[in-house]
Amino acid sequence: MTASTHQRIAVIGAGISGVSAGRMLTEKGHEVVIYEKEEKPGGLIRCDRIDGNLFHKVGGHVFNAKNKEVSDWFWKHFDRNKEFIKAERNAKILLNGKMIGYPLENHLYQLEEDTVAQITRELLELQAKGYKDPFSYANFEDFLQGNFGEALYNLYFKPYNEKIWKVDLSTVPMPWLEGKLPMPDYNKIFLNNITRSGEKEMVHSTFYYPKQGGSQFIIDRLAEGLTIKSNTPVEELKCLEGQWYVNGEGPYDKIIYTGDIRQLPNTLQLPSTKQLNTSTAKLFLNPLNLLNSPNSLRSNSTSNLLCYTDTTDLSWLYLPEADLQAHRIIYTGNFSETNNAPGGRKTCVVEFSGKVSLDIMKKEIKKLPGNLEAISSNYGASSYVIQNSDTRSIIENLKKGLKPLNFHISGRFAEWEYYNMDAAMEVTMKTLNNNFV
Repeated sequence: MTASTHQRIAVIGAGISGVSAGRMLTEKGHEVVIYEKEEKPGGLIRCDRIDGNLFHKVGGHVFNAKNKEVSDWFWKHFDRNKEFIKAERNAKILLNGKMIGYPLENHLYQLEEDTVAQITRELLELQAKGYKDPFSYANFEDFLQGNFGEALYNLYFKPYNEKIWKVDLSTVPMPWLEGKLPMPDYNKIFLNNITRSGEKEMVHSTFYYPKQGGSQFIIDRLAEGLTIKSNTPVEELKCLEGQWYVNGEGPYDKIIYTGDIRQLPNTLQLPSTKQLNTSTAKLFLNPLNLLNSPNSLRSNSTSNLLCYTDTTDLSWLYLPEADLQAHRIIYTGNFSETNNAPGGRKTCVVEFSGKVSLDIMKKEIKKLPGNLEAISSNYGASSYVIQNSDTRSIIENLKKGLKPLNFHISGRFAEWEYYNMDAAMEVTMKTLNNNFV
């Protein structure tokens, strides 16, 4: 790499997107400084040890990248055989006090006969009509009803998705769900229910998980040797004569922003419109104003409770029923034995959408299987992002407008996309490949 290609770059946020960006850019020979408001890197995949037990603070994160470029890059930094466990997903759904296999449509034979008859009748009718383009549906609700039928929608898809997202599903736009849609294969549904075979093609049917430290092990390894300014909230991003300053520090040639995009209007200081191309200015000024409008970008918080649990072979348990406030249990203690304190009980994380008090969570877990006992809790102010019909156009115009200023956006909260850990790495890699030498 020549001196002319060497750049000084500031990365905002030390979650998986920011740390991956820092690692990839450093490997390209750039000088990188990462700014992080918390005391340690991790973001949504951060873990802490509580009384010897590993607590995934927001959900349980595993690695299973389908993108070869991402997978090859990831495994350059880890010893797959020595440092990771390959596990098979064993997920269930709790319905009427009974454990039903996941995904539900492949385990209809476990339901009551009348329910199975109604669901089967509707699925046969839908199969006879043939598939429609998913994006021909007006919204998420119409898509689920149109592909799975009313009975299955009302039994599982409606209550579970409304519990997670806490929105009317008819307000959820289809483009946001690209790549995440539970597309049914009617022939496979009927075959799986006859042969009673498991689902091997769904996301994370198998996955890799660190033997020690959970997803914090991943972020810490990728962060090794990087310059990370912890406990440093970004209060000002200023562009001056073509270069950037972060909280007055700089200059930087480029910015990679992986933080909450809603904070950008309060921190971004740009050259006057007289100094900018008029069409470029319009691209980002209008979106910036829209970010400040009420409800322009929706999100859900989560409350998570680390618990002791009886021994089980489950990895995830989904809880669609309305009388249970929690929406899932993640049996992180089964991902690796080192997640549990030596000599103690197995552990799990119970997840609730929204802000739920510790007292209520403790009462709620008494309704759940496993003789759960609370250890510690965490509240995440923003965990699940929810798009409106205009969200993608706002973000895309913002990207286009800021790109000529060497300001790039990547990550779940920056792009307002529901990326998991693998997808966050993938979009970060694409961003860097498109904009850096």
